[in-house]
Amino acid sequence: MNKALSIVFFVFATVICVVINFLLYNLYYPLKYENYINLYAQEFSVDKSLICAIINTESSFDKNALSLKGAVGLMQILPSTGKAIAESFNDNFEINLLYDENVNIKYGSFYLSKLLSQFNFDEAICAYNAGPTKVKNWLNNPNYSDDGKCLKSIPYSETKNYLEKVKKNLKFYRNKFN
Repeated sequence: MNKALSIVFFVFATVICVVINFLLYNLYYPLKYENYINLYAQEFSVDKSLICAIINTESSFDKNALSLKGAVGLMQILPSTGKAIAESFNDNFEINLLYDENVNIKYGSFYLSKLLSQFNFDEAICAYNAGPTKVKNWLNNPNYSDDGKCLKSIPYSETKNYLEKVKKNLKFYRNKFN
């Protein structure tokens, strides 16, 4: 009887651990708007895991997020960036459109695709956070880059932390999709 009780307790404890792990995993690494993510990942040739990692890092999948700097929505697009992207699609632009998950994921994925075509991976992610002009300046500064292509150090701690968080989130989303 004692051995049977031990086995039951072990199975019960294992099930509880699996359930808690599953709940925490989905809490910290949510997945919403998958149809839009898949659509724009394919349209702009961006890894859907990366789009999810950016959304999680930027807004924790809160489509109503608004930063202190005025960045809007899931992928935290600045109105000036949103306006420039809208013009490239010949879309009419209103700031409120950036709260729409379809528009925000489309614009954010497009912008991310452009940065990835312009920079190496780490530098593209830094540019998503700090802006491409800042990253270009860093790449041209021998204090931050030896070759003008890769950053050896990132002068903004916010951007350095952002890159680390995106990479951590990316690892989890890649595991989630595989």
